[in-house]
Amino acid sequence: MALPSPTSTQGRASITTTVFISNLHCPSCIVSIQGALSALHPPPEVVSHSIVSHEVILRHSAQVSVDAILDALELAGFEVHSIFQDSEIGIGVESERRSPEWQNSLEQAVNRWRHSRGHAREDDMQKRKRHVEQCALCRIEEGDVGGSVKVRQESGSSAALTEKEEIKREEDVGEVEMKGDGFVFVDDGAGDGLWRATLAISGMTCASCVASISRVVGELGWVRSVDVNLLTASGSVVFEGKHHAAEVVEVVEDAGFEVTLQSLVEVAKAPVKKSATVPGAERWKATYSIEGMTCSSCVGNVTDAVKGYTWIEHVDVNLVSNSATVTFTGKDHLAEIQEAIEDSGYGATLDTILPIDQQQEVAQERSMAIRIEGMFCHHCPPRIIAALNEIYGDKIECEKPPLNEKTGLLRIKYLPSPPDFTIRHIVDSISAIDAIFKPSIYHPPTLEERAHDMHARERRRILFRLVLSFTIAIPTFILGIVYMSLVPASNRQRRYLMEPMWAGNIPRIQWALFFLSTPVYLFAADTFHVRALKELRAMWRPGSRTPFFQRFYRFGSMNMLMSLGTTIAYFASIVELIRAGLKKSTGSLSDSYFDSVVFLTMFLLIGRFLEAYSKAKTGDAVTSLGKLRPDEAILVGVSGTGDRKISVDLLEIGDVVRVPHGTSPPFDGLIAAGSAKFDESSLTGEARLVNKEPGDTVFSGTINKGGAITVQINTVSGTSMLDQIINVVREGQARRAPVERVADVITSHFVPFVVLVAIVTWVIWLSLGLTGTIPDDWRDKDSGGWELWSLRFAIAVFVVACPCGIGLAAPTALFVGGGLAAKHGILVKGGGEAFQEASSLDCIVFDKTGTLTQGGDPEVTDYEIIDGQGEGVALGMATKLEESSTHPIAKSLVAFCASKVNSESTLISIDEIPGKGLKGVFKPTSETTTAPITALIGNETFMVDHGVVIPASTSTTLNKWKSEGKSVALFAISSTTSSADFILSATFAISDPLRPEAASTISSLHASGIDVWMLSGDNETTARAVGASVGIPSDHVIAGVLPSQKAEKIKYLQRTLPSPRKFGSRGKARATVAMVGDGINDAPALATADVSIAIGSGSDVAVSSASFVLITSDLRSITTLIRLSKKVFRRVKFNFGWALVYNLIAMPVAAGALFAVRTGGGGHVRLDPVWASLAMAMSSLLDARSTSFSVSNFTYRTLSTVSVFLFPNILQILTNTIITVSPNPSQTLPNTRFPALPTTALTSPQAPLPPFPASNQ
Repeated sequence: MALPSPTSTQGRASITTTVFISNLHCPSCIVSIQGALSALHPPPEVVSHSIVSHEVILRHSAQVSVDAILDALELAGFEVHSIFQDSEIGIGVESERRSPEWQNSLEQAVNRWRHSRGHAREDDMQKRKRHVEQCALCRIEEGDVGGSVKVRQESGSSAALTEKEEIKREEDVGEVEMKGDGFVFVDDGAGDGLWRATLAISGMTCASCVASISRVVGELGWVRSVDVNLLTASGSVVFEGKHHAAEVVEVVEDAGFEVTLQSLVEVAKAPVKKSATVPGAERWKATYSIEGMTCSSCVGNVTDAVKGYTWIEHVDVNLVSNSATVTFTGKDHLAEIQEAIEDSGYGATLDTILPIDQQQEVAQERSMAIRIEGMFCHHCPPRIIAALNEIYGDKIECEKPPLNEKTGLLRIKYLPSPPDFTIRHIVDSISAIDAIFKPSIYHPPTLEERAHDMHARERRRILFRLVLSFTIAIPTFILGIVYMSLVPASNRQRRYLMEPMWAGNIPRIQWALFFLSTPVYLFAADTFHVRALKELRAMWRPGSRTPFFQRFYRFGSMNMLMSLGTTIAYFASIVELIRAGLKKSTGSLSDSYFDSVVFLTMFLLIGRFLEAYSKAKTGDAVTSLGKLRPDEAILVGVSGTGDRKISVDLLEIGDVVRVPHGTSPPFDGLIAAGSAKFDESSLTGEARLVNKEPGDTVFSGTINKGGAITVQINTVSGTSMLDQIINVVREGQARRAPVERVADVITSHFVPFVVLVAIVTWVIWLSLGLTGTIPDDWRDKDSGGWELWSLRFAIAVFVVACPCGIGLAAPTALFVGGGLAAKHGILVKGGGEAFQEASSLDCIVFDKTGTLTQGGDPEVTDYEIIDGQGEGVALGMATKLEESSTHPIAKSLVAFCASKVNSESTLISIDEIPGKGLKGVFKPTSETTTAPITALIGNETFMVDHGVVIPASTSTTLNKWKSEGKSVALFAISSTTSSADFILSATFAISDPLRPEAASTISSLHASGIDVWMLSGDNETTARAVGASVGIPSDHVIAGVLPSQKAEKIKYLQRTLPSPRKFGSRGKARATVAMVGDGINDAPALATADVSIAIGSGSDVAVSSASFVLITSDLRSITTLIRLSKKVFRRVKFNFGWALVYNLIAMPVAAGALFAVRTGGGGHVRLDPVWASLAMAMSSLLDARSTSFSVSNFTYRTLSTVSVFLFPNILQILTNTIITVSPNPSQTLPNTRFPALPTTALTSPQAPLPPFPASNQ
């Protein structure tokens, strides 16, 4: 119902009361509430409600008390959260009366406490007070001027909704209150014939009216969006079909409101559906930020959870960056993907969503998000919107979700027109509305920032638990090690600790260890238990897509192994404690694993913390590239205004900025004034300074090493070369290598295998002990029997097994390699697969023009005019023909011919024959003939196809030019007597200089055992001459190849060339072939090759689909690429080998395979669970850190020495540390299941470490 405004004659006879009800959900609740309130005496004059905001507003007599209203609502079964009445001073007064149900509601109490705390802060109160002083609407609403429609909560109040509901409510309120006339709120609707009707609506008094109109209009099937504005009493409806306008008006009138159609316009910028596109069939690529992954088993779990859907095409999960890239069909499946990841026990946040195989329209419009600080009430957003509407009108479009005071984000779309209309004007306008408003450009967190935050949060979680476990480990060490192993048995304090207490044969020291280990198990090791339970719950939950039998042989992760190890040790100790409590006091020690729980947890957390730190440091390549762009720029003033320093976010295309010495351009642009030398090594890897003159392009991220220059910006954020490089590096790091699939298979079965081995180990040792197969002196008499004694081997197996090394073997090396390649100007678009193929190359095929040759500006070095129409006519026609071609040779001919003659020829028609030449028809050049003249220009094959006779002397000249490595072009025209006969009229020799580094690069490739071939569309003589100049044998030169035939030649080489490599070639019987080309003209050949390398792509790094993109045209980058690829995959193989060898050795030793071996002191060799946990931690740590050290220093000669000498010594030290020698049972040592470090390991002579080689740095 509409709520009328009170009149002044009513005075205080009528009161407005606002009640917030937490369980107000549907229209039936409203009926019940109205019935309950109608029983009041006297009944309320008016009752209005809002299901969205969970509020009921009633105007009633002052005779009706608050208690009466509460009693009526509670009797009807409603939970009243808070109630307010308008007072003389206009501040909401809250009743403290609460029902028993409310007092017992924990959730609502917690939400009330959280909300009230947030609003009770003194600084917020002061800000609110200052805001009210400036906001007339708030003063009117809070005062008693004419009464208040509803009393809003202020400081000290609480919300009736949960936090998420409150945010949703604010967004809904903002959506209906902030639609001002003149602004277009862009929706995602699509379809032909979209119209927007603007309505003037009278009779709306509250948000319930707005919701009512929005609901009845929105239910119409052809309506795309409904925007109703309470403040301006208007509505805007976007719908399909102009004929539906009258129906819109009729529906609003039927809802009980008066409406007038103000305007009806067709939406000019409405998106249009493509009839050829099947709805829901579009392909998309989504990137998710994943939280909670710790090992490769987690990667397998996420992959399995997502890939089971039929509409999923490809899934790449990256452990290092904590992200997943999913290619799928149908954008509406986004929520299902996130739900699948979350159901598998991990947190998922959508980072980016991009269409695939869709041509994106080039638009000059910009979409920006502006964060506005200083808004304190719901009147601020419409105030800002109204002000921008008044200033800019339809120059700005507001995108959904609309501005509200909760988020403070204003999303706009506009068409900049510097210097008159830019984002700077919009930001300044917002600041001018009120001094308290502080606008700034908002950037959502990038994938790297999300990963960084996640890594930091994970490290903090682990660090808190590590501090707890370390703190408790100190007294545990004193009690469990010092007093039980080192202090003499006659010591009075030790005897006191060994005395039984409270129950049976339980000594004081065991009670102390129990009390110390319990908080460690519950509050430090909980991270392992919680994640293990999540994994099990995700696998066994109702509706799980994991096949039933697969749940028994593919489950768990490293968290489960850690949880099982600590859980078995803890509860086995409790069982032993209970057994000892049931015995009579004997004065002897009853053994347990309580101290092992503490040290196990501490060492596991140390390993997890160091591993998390190493992973965070591994993926810094993209972050480092992003830091190359400056945060501020010096904007050159116009019309005599001075320069000023502004944020780079406020720049527009066309702005002119000043770049002083030692700084970087904020974005790519053209030099407007001045000249300087630039250091582009950060992008290209080239250390040589590049000279830049006016008109040259400079790139963001490069450093000005000369004087100050001015640059006109021609790109903005997201489109510069640096942004493209960052996107390519990020894309490459997300692509996994085929060898990682091997790791996935191993790790997916690793945990079940370890569990099986641990159970079998325990059963075997227990059986051997109970059957008397092994002597009784192998165990300590007070160790709790064979059951507890045999558990030590099972626990050691659980904690020593480490799939992390297997899972991290490839990702860490590929991440480091991809980042290092970017620093050398090599972009790894193909990711791990490209690295793997490049590491085993057998053959490289080079394109000639523009790859082995410079290809930039070929020159005509020689020419010959043969009898015919004359030099002027021949060169003039040749110029007209070649002007329509973009081939480098054509451009050189145009430049040469235009400089020789100035004759005009009229071209009638022209045809281009790809790979051969051009054929054109000209008007007759003289009055003596009326027949048109046909002319040809192209290669020798083109002339032969048209029957052109080449004289012997000309043939000799052509052969001479070709032997010098020059390309030749021939020009022929039709004879005057017959248009079918052509006469050779001119010949040209074009020289394309070789790249200076071409010969040395080919020589280096030959030296490394790689076969080199060359493809060329040129004639055989020229191609062989070029090949001989750079060191390519003549039988490895394929000439006369058309662009469309290059892919076939690559396939031919793949079929015919044998592979000299057998090991590590993944079973290939053929050679691995790489193609090096320009990335665009050679696209078919690049797509066919196993490894495609696009060279000299410059600023178009995102255009090429090659495996590798070389930013510069320096061929030496290819040798760098191959060396780096080999280094990366040698490291991958080493990591795999180390992880497998570690597990294959450590697990049998932990299971007691060497226990029968006696040492010189009569003890047994075994791996104690505590030291097993340390070995596991060091395994994954050394795997990650050695990768970062090795790959990142691949250019230094000292690496091999460090790898050979340093690493084995580390292993030797670790081996001597973690292998525990059990003492001779004849020697009395109270604590045998956790002995101190062996003296032999500390005192045995060791070979001295070799001297560390001097660094080349």
